[in-house]
Amino acid sequence: MLLEYSVQKPLNREPPPKQLIQSFITKSSVAYDRNHGPIPHIDEETHYVRIDGAVANVVEVSIKQLREDFEQHEVISALQCAGNRRHTMRTEFKEVNGIDWYSGAVMNGVWRGPLLRDVVLKAGISIEGEAHVAFSCLQTLVQDDWYYGGSINLARVMDPDKSIILALELNGKTLSINHGFPVRAVLPGIAGARWVKWLDRITIQRNESNNYYQQQDYKILPPHVETKEQAMENWHLVPAMQLMPINSVICTPETGDEIQPDAEGKVVVAGYAVPAGDDGPVTKVEISLDRGRTWEETDIVQEPPTRWSWALWGTKVDVRRLLPAEGGESSKRIWCRAQDKGGNTQDGKCQWNYRGVGYNGYGEVKNLTIKGIENQPVERALLWIFPCLRYMGY
Repeated sequence: MLLEYSVQKPLNREPPPKQLIQSFITKSSVAYDRNHGPIPHIDEETHYVRIDGAVANVVEVSIKQLREDFEQHEVISALQCAGNRRHTMRTEFKEVNGIDWYSGAVMNGVWRGPLLRDVVLKAGISIEGEAHVAFSCLQTLVQDDWYYGGSINLARVMDPDKSIILALELNGKTLSINHGFPVRAVLPGIAGARWVKWLDRITIQRNESNNYYQQQDYKILPPHVETKEQAMENWHLVPAMQLMPINSVICTPETGDEIQPDAEGKVVVAGYAVPAGDDGPVTKVEISLDRGRTWEETDIVQEPPTRWSWALWGTKVDVRRLLPAEGGESSKRIWCRAQDKGGNTQDGKCQWNYRGVGYNGYGEVKNLTIKGIENQPVERALLWIFPCLRYMGY
Protein backbone atom coordinates (compact mmCIF):
# COMPACT_ATOMS: atom_id res chain seq x y z
CA MET A 1 0.00 0.00 0.00
CA LEU A 2 1.30 3.40 -1.02
CA LEU A 3 1.55 6.03 1.72
CA GLU A 4 1.92 9.78 1.26
CA TYR A 5 3.63 11.97 3.84
CA SER A 6 4.67 10.47 7.18
CA VAL A 7 3.86 10.21 10.86
CA GLN A 8 6.46 12.88 11.53
CA LYS A 9 5.18 15.25 8.83
CA PRO A 10 1.50 14.63 8.01
CA LEU A 11 -0.37 16.90 5.62
CA ASN A 12 -2.14 19.76 7.42
CA ARG A 13 -3.23 22.84 5.48
CA GLU A 14 -6.01 25.43 5.26
CA PRO A 15 -7.08 27.75 2.44
CA PRO A 16 -6.98 31.56 2.54
CA PRO A 17 -10.23 32.92 4.05
CA LYS A 18 -11.25 34.82 0.90
CA GLN A 19 -10.87 31.65 -1.18
CA LEU A 20 -12.79 29.57 1.35
CA ILE A 21 -16.03 31.53 0.95
CA GLN A 22 -16.17 31.72 -2.82
CA SER A 23 -18.88 29.04 -2.94
CA PHE A 24 -21.52 27.57 -0.63
CA ILE A 25 -20.27 24.04 -1.40
CA THR A 26 -16.52 23.83 -0.84
CA LYS A 27 -14.50 22.38 -3.68
CA SER A 28 -12.37 19.40 -2.69
CA SER A 29 -9.29 21.22 -3.96
CA VAL A 30 -9.99 24.10 -1.58
CA ALA A 31 -11.04 22.16 1.54
CA TYR A 32 -8.64 21.98 4.46
CA ASP A 33 -6.60 18.87 5.32
CA ARG A 34 -6.07 17.58 8.87
CA ASN A 35 -4.11 14.40 9.51
CA HIS A 36 -2.19 12.75 12.33
CA GLY A 37 -0.25 10.43 10.07
CA PRO A 38 0.38 9.51 6.43
CA ILE A 39 -2.33 9.31 3.78
CA PRO A 40 -2.99 5.69 2.70
CA HIS A 41 -3.81 4.79 -0.91
CA ILE A 42 -6.34 1.96 -0.53
CA ASP A 43 -7.56 -0.52 -3.15
CA GLU A 44 -11.34 -0.09 -3.31
CA GLU A 45 -11.80 -3.57 -4.78
CA THR A 46 -10.30 -5.35 -1.77
CA HIS A 47 -11.23 -2.96 1.03
CA TYR A 48 -14.02 -3.76 3.46
CA VAL A 49 -15.44 -2.35 6.67
CA ARG A 50 -15.74 -4.76 9.60
CA ILE A 51 -18.66 -4.30 12.04
CA ASP A 52 -17.95 -6.11 15.28
CA GLY A 53 -18.19 -5.89 19.07
CA ALA A 54 -21.61 -6.19 20.68
CA VAL A 55 -23.34 -7.46 17.54
CA ALA A 56 -25.26 -10.62 16.74
CA ASN A 57 -23.05 -11.32 13.74
CA VAL A 58 -19.67 -9.91 12.80
CA VAL A 59 -20.09 -8.44 9.32
CA GLU A 60 -17.52 -7.44 6.73
CA VAL A 61 -19.00 -5.12 4.12
CA SER A 62 -17.22 -4.30 0.87
CA ILE A 63 -17.31 -0.89 -0.76
CA LYS A 64 -19.40 -2.38 -3.56
CA GLN A 65 -21.92 -3.65 -1.02
CA LEU A 66 -22.05 -0.28 0.72
CA ARG A 67 -22.85 1.29 -2.62
CA GLU A 68 -25.29 -1.30 -4.02
CA ASP A 69 -26.93 -3.10 -1.08
CA PHE A 70 -28.02 -0.06 0.93
CA GLU A 71 -30.13 2.98 0.16
CA GLN A 72 -27.93 5.98 -0.48
CA HIS A 73 -28.51 9.23 1.44
CA GLU A 74 -27.22 12.75 0.98
CA VAL A 75 -26.54 15.31 3.67
CA ILE A 76 -25.16 18.84 3.36
CA SER A 77 -22.92 19.34 6.35
CA ALA A 78 -20.05 21.50 7.46
CA LEU A 79 -16.94 19.65 8.61
CA GLN A 80 -14.94 21.61 11.14
CA CYS A 81 -11.73 20.84 12.98
CA ALA A 82 -12.08 21.14 16.75
CA GLY A 83 -9.03 23.42 16.67
CA ASN A 84 -10.39 25.85 14.08
CA ARG A 85 -9.48 29.45 15.12
CA ARG A 86 -6.80 28.20 17.54
CA HIS A 87 -4.53 31.02 16.37
CA THR A 88 -6.95 33.54 17.86
CA MET A 89 -6.96 31.81 21.23
CA ARG A 90 -3.16 31.65 21.11
CA THR A 91 -2.71 35.32 20.27
CA GLU A 92 -5.61 36.87 22.19
CA PHE A 93 -5.15 34.83 25.38
CA LYS A 94 -1.90 32.92 25.77
CA GLU A 95 0.04 30.00 24.29
CA VAL A 96 -1.83 26.77 23.58
CA ASN A 97 -0.72 23.28 22.53
CA GLY A 98 -1.58 22.50 18.92
CA ILE A 99 -1.29 23.33 15.23
CA ASP A 100 -1.78 27.03 14.56
CA TRP A 101 -5.08 26.97 12.68
CA TYR A 102 -6.45 30.34 11.65
CA SER A 103 -10.11 30.28 10.51
CA GLY A 104 -9.92 27.99 7.48
CA ALA A 105 -10.12 24.55 9.14
CA VAL A 106 -13.73 24.18 8.02
CA MET A 107 -15.56 23.22 4.83
CA ASN A 108 -19.12 22.64 3.63
CA GLY A 109 -19.90 19.60 1.49
CA VAL A 110 -22.57 17.35 0.02
CA TRP A 111 -21.84 13.91 1.47
CA ARG A 112 -23.43 10.73 0.06
CA GLY A 113 -23.53 7.12 1.23
CA PRO A 114 -25.61 4.66 3.25
CA LEU A 115 -26.92 5.49 6.70
CA LEU A 116 -24.62 3.95 9.30
CA ARG A 117 -27.78 2.85 11.11
CA ASP A 118 -28.72 0.57 8.21
CA VAL A 119 -25.26 -1.00 8.13
CA VAL A 120 -25.23 -1.60 11.89
CA LEU A 121 -28.67 -3.20 11.76
CA LYS A 122 -27.30 -5.69 9.25
CA ALA A 123 -24.96 -6.94 11.98
CA GLY A 124 -27.60 -6.79 14.70
CA ILE A 125 -27.09 -5.09 18.06
CA SER A 126 -26.62 -7.31 21.12
CA ILE A 127 -26.28 -4.64 23.80
CA GLU A 128 -28.79 -2.62 25.81
CA GLY A 129 -28.50 0.68 27.59
CA GLU A 130 -25.70 3.20 27.16
CA ALA A 131 -23.32 2.17 24.38
CA HIS A 132 -20.95 3.68 21.86
CA VAL A 133 -19.93 3.23 18.24
CA ALA A 134 -16.17 3.31 17.79
CA PHE A 135 -14.62 4.11 14.40
CA SER A 136 -11.11 2.97 13.54
CA CYS A 137 -8.61 3.41 10.75
CA LEU A 138 -6.02 0.68 11.16
CA GLN A 139 -4.19 1.48 7.94
CA THR A 140 -1.22 3.39 9.35
CA LEU A 141 0.59 4.39 12.50
CA VAL A 142 -0.25 7.90 13.73
CA GLN A 143 1.56 10.46 15.85
CA ASP A 144 0.26 9.45 19.27
CA ASP A 145 -1.14 5.94 18.85
CA TRP A 146 -0.84 2.89 16.65
CA TYR A 147 -4.12 3.68 14.86
CA TYR A 148 -6.58 6.55 14.57
CA GLY A 149 -9.98 6.23 16.24
CA GLY A 150 -12.94 8.01 17.75
CA SER A 151 -16.47 7.28 18.90
CA ILE A 152 -19.96 8.67 19.38
CA ASN A 153 -23.06 7.53 21.25
CA LEU A 154 -24.92 4.55 19.77
CA ALA A 155 -28.29 6.26 20.28
CA ARG A 156 -27.19 9.02 17.93
CA VAL A 157 -26.18 6.52 15.27
CA MET A 158 -29.53 4.75 15.50
CA ASP A 159 -31.50 7.98 15.04
CA PRO A 160 -32.08 8.35 11.28
CA ASP A 161 -32.87 12.03 11.82
CA LYS A 162 -29.17 12.64 12.63
CA SER A 163 -28.14 11.70 9.05
CA ILE A 164 -25.00 9.80 10.06
CA ILE A 165 -23.62 8.13 6.95
CA LEU A 166 -20.67 6.17 5.68
CA ALA A 167 -19.68 8.55 2.93
CA LEU A 168 -18.53 7.22 -0.41
CA GLU A 169 -18.92 10.51 -2.28
CA LEU A 170 -18.30 14.20 -1.73
CA ASN A 171 -19.95 16.84 -3.92
CA GLY A 172 -21.18 14.29 -6.43
CA LYS A 173 -17.83 12.59 -6.93
CA THR A 174 -16.05 9.64 -5.38
CA LEU A 175 -14.20 10.68 -2.24
CA SER A 176 -10.70 11.92 -2.91
CA ILE A 177 -7.80 10.20 -1.16
CA ASN A 178 -7.28 13.25 1.04
CA HIS A 179 -10.88 13.11 2.20
CA GLY A 180 -10.95 9.45 3.15
CA PHE A 181 -11.30 7.32 0.02
CA PRO A 182 -12.83 4.84 -0.18
CA VAL A 183 -15.08 5.44 2.88
CA ARG A 184 -15.25 7.74 5.88
CA ALA A 185 -17.62 8.48 8.74
CA VAL A 186 -19.76 11.61 8.32
CA LEU A 187 -21.23 12.84 11.60
CA PRO A 188 -23.14 16.10 11.09
CA GLY A 189 -22.81 18.56 13.97
CA ILE A 190 -19.91 16.64 15.53
CA ALA A 191 -16.29 17.76 15.75
CA GLY A 192 -14.21 16.65 12.76
CA ALA A 193 -11.93 14.58 15.00
CA ARG A 194 -14.63 11.90 15.10
CA TRP A 195 -15.17 11.78 11.32
CA VAL A 196 -12.68 8.96 10.86
CA LYS A 197 -11.24 8.69 7.33
CA TRP A 198 -10.08 5.54 5.49
CA LEU A 199 -12.48 3.67 7.73
CA ASP A 200 -12.02 -0.07 8.13
CA ARG A 201 -13.59 -1.00 11.46
CA ILE A 202 -16.76 -0.10 13.38
CA THR A 203 -17.17 -1.53 16.87
CA ILE A 204 -20.28 -1.48 19.06
CA GLN A 205 -19.10 -1.33 22.67
CA ARG A 206 -20.03 -0.30 26.18
CA ASN A 207 -17.42 2.43 26.53
CA GLU A 208 -16.02 5.19 24.34
CA SER A 209 -13.09 4.51 22.03
CA ASN A 210 -9.88 4.00 24.00
CA ASN A 211 -7.90 5.73 21.26
CA TYR A 212 -5.56 8.56 22.26
CA TYR A 213 -7.53 11.09 20.21
CA GLN A 214 -10.72 10.27 22.10
CA GLN A 215 -9.23 9.95 25.58
CA GLN A 216 -6.29 12.39 25.68
CA ASP A 217 -7.00 14.97 23.01
CA TYR A 218 -9.83 17.04 21.57
CA LYS A 219 -11.19 17.87 24.99
CA ILE A 220 -11.84 21.28 26.54
CA LEU A 221 -9.71 21.19 29.67
CA PRO A 222 -10.43 23.67 32.51
CA PRO A 223 -8.41 26.92 32.46
CA HIS A 224 -6.20 25.92 35.40
CA VAL A 225 -4.65 23.14 33.27
CA GLU A 226 -1.63 24.83 31.69
CA THR A 227 0.98 22.10 31.11
CA LYS A 228 1.23 18.65 29.58
CA GLU A 229 1.76 17.18 33.03
CA GLN A 230 -1.40 18.81 34.36
CA ALA A 231 -3.29 17.68 31.28
CA MET A 232 -2.32 14.07 31.95
CA GLU A 233 -3.90 14.38 35.40
CA ASN A 234 -7.13 15.81 34.01
CA TRP A 235 -7.90 14.11 30.70
CA HIS A 236 -10.06 11.45 32.34
CA LEU A 237 -12.12 14.10 34.17
CA VAL A 238 -13.26 15.87 31.00
CA PRO A 239 -15.68 14.56 28.34
CA ALA A 240 -14.55 14.17 24.75
CA MET A 241 -15.69 16.93 22.41
CA GLN A 242 -18.74 16.00 20.40
CA LEU A 243 -21.15 18.73 19.26
CA MET A 244 -19.46 21.86 17.94
CA PRO A 245 -20.41 25.33 19.22
CA ILE A 246 -21.99 28.10 17.17
CA ASN A 247 -19.36 30.18 15.41
CA SER A 248 -18.81 32.87 12.81
CA VAL A 249 -15.81 34.42 11.10
CA ILE A 250 -15.08 37.48 8.99
CA CYS A 251 -13.15 36.34 5.93
CA THR A 252 -12.90 39.64 4.09
CA PRO A 253 -11.39 42.02 4.87
CA GLU A 254 -8.67 40.27 6.85
CA THR A 255 -6.83 41.58 9.87
CA GLY A 256 -4.15 44.03 8.78
CA ASP A 257 -5.72 44.74 5.39
CA GLU A 258 -5.55 48.16 3.82
CA ILE A 259 -9.10 48.73 2.68
CA GLN A 260 -10.00 51.20 -0.01
CA PRO A 261 -13.71 52.05 -0.12
CA ASP A 262 -15.71 52.51 -3.30
CA ALA A 263 -17.05 55.83 -4.53
CA GLU A 264 -19.82 55.68 -1.92
CA GLY A 265 -17.37 55.10 0.88
CA LYS A 266 -18.38 51.43 1.31
CA VAL A 267 -16.55 48.10 1.46
CA VAL A 268 -17.78 44.48 1.44
CA VAL A 269 -17.57 42.61 4.74
CA ALA A 270 -18.25 38.86 4.40
CA GLY A 271 -17.65 35.51 6.03
CA TYR A 272 -19.17 32.22 7.15
CA ALA A 273 -21.14 31.01 10.17
CA VAL A 274 -21.83 27.51 11.50
CA PRO A 275 -24.67 26.48 13.84
CA ALA A 276 -24.29 24.75 17.20
CA GLY A 277 -24.48 20.96 16.90
CA ASP A 278 -27.92 19.93 15.66
CA ASP A 279 -29.49 23.36 16.16
CA GLY A 280 -29.14 24.74 12.66
CA PRO A 281 -29.64 26.34 10.35
CA VAL A 282 -27.92 29.63 11.02
CA THR A 283 -30.69 32.23 11.07
CA LYS A 284 -28.82 35.50 11.52
CA VAL A 285 -25.34 37.00 11.39
CA GLU A 286 -24.67 40.47 12.75
CA ILE A 287 -21.69 42.78 12.71
CA SER A 288 -20.60 45.49 15.12
CA LEU A 289 -18.47 48.49 14.28
CA ASP A 290 -18.26 49.71 17.87
CA ARG A 291 -16.94 46.69 19.82
CA GLY A 292 -20.36 45.25 20.61
CA ARG A 293 -22.25 48.31 21.75
CA THR A 294 -24.57 48.04 18.74
CA TRP A 295 -25.18 45.28 16.20
CA GLU A 296 -26.63 45.28 12.70
CA GLU A 297 -27.85 42.33 10.64
CA THR A 298 -26.10 41.16 7.48
CA ASP A 299 -27.52 39.22 4.53
CA ILE A 300 -27.32 35.44 4.14
CA VAL A 301 -26.01 35.10 0.59
CA GLN A 302 -25.69 32.42 -2.06
CA GLU A 303 -27.78 29.40 -0.92
CA PRO A 304 -30.06 29.13 2.13
CA PRO A 305 -28.23 27.27 4.92
CA THR A 306 -29.48 23.88 6.08
CA ARG A 307 -29.51 22.18 9.48
CA TRP A 308 -25.82 21.24 9.53
CA SER A 309 -24.39 23.44 6.79
CA TRP A 310 -22.60 26.70 7.19
CA ALA A 311 -24.12 30.00 6.09
CA LEU A 312 -22.27 32.48 3.94
CA TRP A 313 -23.06 36.08 4.76
CA GLY A 314 -22.14 39.52 3.52
CA THR A 315 -22.94 43.20 3.73
CA LYS A 316 -21.51 46.54 2.66
CA VAL A 317 -20.23 48.89 5.32
CA ASP A 318 -19.82 52.63 5.07
CA VAL A 319 -16.26 52.90 6.39
CA ARG A 320 -16.75 56.54 7.22
CA ARG A 321 -18.47 55.21 10.30
CA LEU A 322 -15.15 53.71 11.35
CA LEU A 323 -13.15 56.88 10.96
CA PRO A 324 -12.41 59.18 13.89
CA ALA A 325 -14.27 62.49 14.01
CA GLU A 326 -11.35 64.39 12.49
CA GLY A 327 -11.22 62.06 9.46
CA GLY A 328 -8.01 60.83 7.85
CA GLU A 329 -6.42 57.40 7.99
CA SER A 330 -6.99 55.12 10.96
CA SER A 331 -6.82 51.48 12.06
CA LYS A 332 -10.18 49.97 13.07
CA ARG A 333 -11.87 46.65 13.85
CA ILE A 334 -15.13 44.85 13.02
CA TRP A 335 -16.83 42.07 14.99
CA CYS A 336 -19.39 39.46 13.92
CA ARG A 337 -21.69 37.05 15.74
CA ALA A 338 -24.17 34.37 14.66
CA GLN A 339 -27.49 32.96 15.83
CA ASP A 340 -29.11 29.64 14.89
CA LYS A 341 -32.58 28.10 14.84
CA GLY A 342 -32.03 26.55 18.26
CA GLY A 343 -31.60 30.02 19.76
CA ASN A 344 -27.85 29.74 20.32
CA THR A 345 -26.08 33.08 20.01
CA GLN A 346 -22.35 33.60 19.82
CA ASP A 347 -21.71 35.61 22.98
CA GLY A 348 -18.00 36.37 22.70
CA LYS A 349 -17.26 34.64 26.00
CA CYS A 350 -14.79 31.87 25.34
CA GLN A 351 -12.38 30.62 27.99
CA TRP A 352 -8.78 29.67 27.24
CA ASN A 353 -7.99 25.96 27.26
CA TYR A 354 -4.70 24.09 26.96
CA ARG A 355 -5.43 22.51 23.57
CA GLY A 356 -7.01 25.63 22.08
CA VAL A 357 -10.12 23.78 20.91
CA GLY A 358 -13.72 24.92 20.57
CA TYR A 359 -12.86 28.61 20.19
CA ASN A 360 -15.97 30.61 19.27
CA GLY A 361 -15.38 34.15 20.44
CA TYR A 362 -16.75 36.89 18.22
CA GLY A 363 -15.33 36.88 14.72
CA GLU A 364 -12.99 39.83 14.46
CA VAL A 365 -10.80 41.72 12.07
CA LYS A 366 -8.62 44.53 13.34
CA ASN A 367 -5.72 46.79 12.43
CA LEU A 368 -7.61 47.84 9.32
CA THR A 369 -6.07 50.77 7.56
CA ILE A 370 -8.71 52.84 5.79
CA LYS A 371 -7.50 54.73 2.74
CA GLY A 372 -9.02 58.00 1.60
CA ILE A 373 -12.55 57.51 0.33
CA GLU A 374 -11.93 59.77 -2.63
CA ASN A 375 -9.87 57.06 -4.38
CA GLN A 376 -11.23 55.05 -7.29
CA PRO A 377 -13.87 52.37 -6.62
CA VAL A 378 -12.77 48.83 -5.87
CA GLU A 379 -16.24 47.26 -6.02
CA ARG A 380 -15.27 44.95 -8.87
CA ALA A 381 -12.33 43.54 -6.94
CA LEU A 382 -14.50 42.80 -3.92
CA LEU A 383 -17.70 41.48 -5.49
CA TRP A 384 -16.08 38.40 -7.03
CA ILE A 385 -16.50 36.83 -3.60
CA PHE A 386 -20.29 37.04 -3.71
CA PRO A 387 -21.57 37.64 -7.26
CA CYS A 388 -25.11 37.56 -5.91
CA LEU A 389 -24.51 40.80 -4.03
CA ARG A 390 -24.88 42.58 -7.33
CA TYR A 391 -28.48 41.36 -7.46
CA MET A 392 -29.27 42.42 -3.92
CA GLY A 393 -29.17 46.12 -4.70
CA TYR A 394 -25.64 46.78 -3.45
